[in-house]
This record gives sequence, C-alpha cells and structure tokens, in this order.
Amino acid sequence: MEIVQKLTGPGGEFELREEDVLGTRLPVFAGRARSLGEVLARSASHGDRDYIVTASRRLSFAEHAAAVASMAKALRDDLGVEPGDRIAINAANSPEWIVSFWAAIAAGAVPVGYNAWWAPQEIEYALAHTDPKIVIADAKRAALISEDVLTVERDVPSLTGRYPAAELDVPDVAEDDPAIILYTSGTSGRPKGAVHSHRNLTSVIEYHRFNDAMMGAFGIDPASRRYLLALPLFHIASLHNLAVPRLATGTAVIMTEGAFDVDRVLGLVEKERVTNWGAVPTMAHRMMEHGDLSKYDLSSLTAFALASAPSSPAFKERLQAVFPPARGALVDSYGLTESCTAISVATPMDLAEAPGTLGRPNLGVQVEIRDAEGRPVPEGVEGEVCARSAYNMIGYWRDPEATDRTIGDRWLHTGDIGVMERGRLRLTTRRSDLIIRGGENIYPTEIENVLAEYPGLRECAVVGVPHQDLGQEVAAVVVFADAAPPAEELAAFARERLAYFKVPSRWQVTTEPLPRNATGKVLRKQVENEIS
Repeated sequence: MEIVQKLTGPGGEFELREEDVLGTRLPVFAGRARSLGEVLARSASHGDRDYIVTASRRLSFAEHAAAVASMAKALRDDLGVEPGDRIAINAANSPEWIVSFWAAIAAGAVPVGYNAWWAPQEIEYALAHTDPKIVIADAKRAALISEDVLTVERDVPSLTGRYPAAELDVPDVAEDDPAIILYTSGTSGRPKGAVHSHRNLTSVIEYHRFNDAMMGAFGIDPASRRYLLALPLFHIASLHNLAVPRLATGTAVIMTEGAFDVDRVLGLVEKERVTNWGAVPTMAHRMMEHGDLSKYDLSSLTAFALASAPSSPAFKERLQAVFPPARGALVDSYGLTESCTAISVATPMDLAEAPGTLGRPNLGVQVEIRDAEGRPVPEGVEGEVCARSAYNMIGYWRDPEATDRTIGDRWLHTGDIGVMERGRLRLTTRRSDLIIRGGENIYPTEIENVLAEYPGLRECAVVGVPHQDLGQEVAAVVVFADAAPPAEELAAFARERLAYFKVPSRWQVTTEPLPRNATGKVLRKQVENEIS
C-alpha cells in the first residue's frame, strides 16, 4: 500500500531499517525513543489533556508527570531505590497502579506486575523469584503479603505529593536493559517472568503511533480517540498496548475499576465518549446475555477488538448481531505475553473474507510455520507458529533454560500450531494443554502439582472443559486408593494455594486409574470427554 510505504520507507516518520538486536538483524523503527524514561519526559508536553479517567477521577498528563516525579524522588532519596532494583506492584486497576509503574521507571527501577488474583503461596514464590526492593499493594493484597508494603490507598498518595517541585531525573539505560517483568503461566508448574526491554516497549509505542498515522491518512483524528481500559494492568493488553502508548500519544485512557459490570462499563463508555475498546470474549458474552443495550448511547464506540482468548466465527456473528459497535469494526488478534504486542491482527475485512483467521503479521513481525525439526513449511501446511521481531521479550527472569528453549535464537517458539493461508495466520491448535478461562491462561501442570500435595491422592489430571460464559472452566479428575474426600475439601485445599480462577470448578473423584497410552502418558482428550 502506498501510504504504508510512504510512512515506513526511507525518510518516513516510521522508517523501518535493519539493525543488530541482541545478535540478530531485525527490522526496527529508526525514529523510536531509546528508553521509556525518554517517553515519560516528553509526556508533560500534553499538558492539561486527560491521561487517566475513571468514573470519579481525572488525571491530566501534567498532573501525572508531577506525581511521577515526586514519587520517583521519594523512591530514590527516601526509600533507597537504585537503578535495576525491582519494584513489585500487586493491586487491582487504579490510577495509582499506572503512576507507580511510571515512578518505578523514573527511578531507574524495573517494575514487576504481579497477578492481582494470586493466592498467598503464588505471591510468596514471586517475591522470592524477583526479590523486589519495594512492594506496592492495595489493602486487599497487602493483607496476603508477609513483608512490609507501600499501600496504594495511603502511601502512594503520600509519595506523589511529597515533592511537588521535583523534576524528572531518569537514570540512563541501554535499550535492551530490562524495563518491566510480567508473569505468564508456566508449563513446568511455576509462573515465568517475561522480561520486556525498553526497546520492546518503545517499539510497541511506535507500532501504535503508526496505526494512529494510518487513521489520520484516512481522515480520522487520532487525537480524538478515547480508549477503554477494562482488562488487568498486569497484562500486556492494558499496560503495553494501552497505558504506555497513550502516554506517548497524548490520548485518554478511560479506566474501569472493580469487577466487570455491563451497566457500569457501558455507562462509562457513554459518559466519556469512548471510541476504542479491547475486550476478552467473556466480556462480550456477558454483554450478549445482558439484554437490551439500546438504552446506552454507544455511538462514539467505533473500534471494538477481541483479544486474549480465541473466539469462533459463530461467536463473532452473534456479537455483531446484538452489539452495534462490533458491526463493521470488529478486530481479532493473536499474541502472547512473550510477544509484548500482537503477532498478527485480523481487520474487519480479513474476518469478512476469511472467518476464523487471525490476520496478517503486524508491521515489523516475521512469522514462520515450522515442522517438528524446526524447518519452515510452505503455506497451507500446519506447524508451530514462530515469530521474530523487536517487540519480543528478551527472555525469562532468572530462567536461562526456558529462555533458550523459547527464544534462544530470537525466534519466539509459541508452542501453538497454525497454518498460513493467503498470507494470513490461522491457529489450528493452541498449546496442547492450555486452558483459557475468561482470557486468563492456565496450565494444568501447575494445578496438578498443587493437588498432588493432598494426602492420599494417587494421581490427578486437570483439563479445560467448555463453559458458555468463560470459554473454558477448569475440571479435575482426582484418583484416591480409598477414603476419597468430598470435592468441597479438595476445592478448599486448592483455594489456599492457587488464584481463584485456577481452582477447579468441576471435580470427578474416583478410585479408577487415569486412562493412559502405551508409554504411560495420560490421555487428556479421553479425560475431557469423560468429564464434559
């Protein structure tokens, strides 16, 4: 397309050129910022425009910059934070979450987003794993943490107002230094910390700025866009692809707080004239089940994207039938925590032409489908989806073996099985054992390892089974030699050790051994069929 070539070609605002990135030649944006601190310093120029808006509060770009400068000075001068220290954030969505993130960046630290739904045992693991100098938590999560914390409700407001005249003084960093750690579910039974660099995030910013420029080329003013943030900030969808790039572009983030409530969210969309919304299929399903939505003025909402979990063409058709903003504007995408942003995006035109597609690789992303020996296969042949770009994480925190397996050659080996069809990606199998419940990735191994600690349990298998609202729910088959406990006791045992969304909601307690093949591997598909 001529517009794309003009924007990304030599001398263009988003010129792409090859540079060495961690030993590999990759396409990079020539005009990118070289650190998140640089992005933060520029953001104050947006002045009194809205940055973060909730149902009851507004924070302008200038107010945000002042709050971040004050808190960063307090972190360094009063609390002894030094460059490279980790600062953990364990809290529900709030403006303070975002301010704390940017204050950590401004202090030269590495913010670490903890999953706000973790159980105490999971939190304790992460605390030992990332060894944060400071932990910031809201009151609900602070009560689950064994060490001292800074509270969102009391300490963050105090720190953001302590030095009102403070100026940003961000330490120098290298582009490929860690900028943030976000946890992703671990196939080996422990969550892994995906390390994203400054280059990763500034590249994502340029990708979103490029999309804004494309809107402008078609007569849409990107400065008028207002983005709904309704997913947790410890996910890349909300942090990397919304809160961070919108600080750079000077556009508003409209944040929902608390559990997802259709009326409250749509009321906020109407009141704040939201234009863009990225949702998980569970949110879309709840809207479809909610009833008449016509009482809300949703005319401002011109872009609606599905992310974080797969959805069928039939689901998309039903959504478009009852939710007008999805008609002609629905976008689907495919990405992982490790990929930092989407690997591919399906436009409304893609979905109309090829229902079920996940679209074409994003700008700057190379995709290969590979066979079991790691060799690229032709279009139309199934294989593992592998992606390479300047967006991909630099590795897993303190886990060189997993890093080498997953991205040792700078190609991200997703473990997903897919096929390229006329330049578009379609997944045929997600990572074999992965359960996706309401957009949250759950690996059965982690739950099975916890259940294995229950006295008297001989073996168990955890699988995902269909659920109308959540997409999948967690089911467990547990085998005892005799005297099997009631399911309620097993659920209570799991709740003490796992985030609530990982606790099986369906149980089959038996004395019959699990079905296995000739090599002793559990036949998970048979287990699924028996418990469904």
